[in-house]
Amino acid sequence: MSDQVWWYVARASGTVSWALLALSVVWGLTLSTRWLGRRARPNWLLDLHRFLGGAGVVFVAVHVAALVADSYTHFGPTDLLVPFASHWHPVAVAWGVVGAYLLVAVEVTSLLRKRLSKRLWHATHLLSFPLFVLATVHGLTAGTDATNPILLWAMAATSVVVAVLTASKFRRPHPRPVPSVA
Repeated sequence: MSDQVWWYVARASGTVSWALLALSVVWGLTLSTRWLGRRARPNWLLDLHRFLGGAGVVFVAVHVAALVADSYTHFGPTDLLVPFASHWHPVAVAWGVVGAYLLVAVEVTSLLRKRLSKRLWHATHLLSFPLFVLATVHGLTAGTDATNPILLWAMAATSVVVAVLTASKFRRPHPRPVPSVA
């Protein structure tokens, strides 16, 4: 095998994991807002959200494994588990390390949802927002494909969609005006 194959696997799996996790965030926001209407939704829509998140976790694991296997950058366990410990772009890698911890928290609590209080699950699931930001910044600062115009456009467009859906989700209804007594 070529020495570069692990680097290509790391690059590809990093990009695919970002795309899957971004789609999971977009789909989750779409489900939690009224963009699909008010009717009851079929179970497969929630299953798709869960599948995208789970597949994203798998590709993050492939990304990390490929970085360990790659002989060019020499990532060890400390580099991949401790923020700012990496010798290669320490700040850029730290975004990914912290993002990975948030991803584990979101995924584990999602798998344990029926055993957790709704409040705890929801509070942890809200970590998906900083996770999306951290993963995007990590991809733009640590990724060697960060100058690829297609990737830049995809990240920018997805970020706009996430921002619009987030604003829609957390938008407070305007209070009704109080009639004046004349």
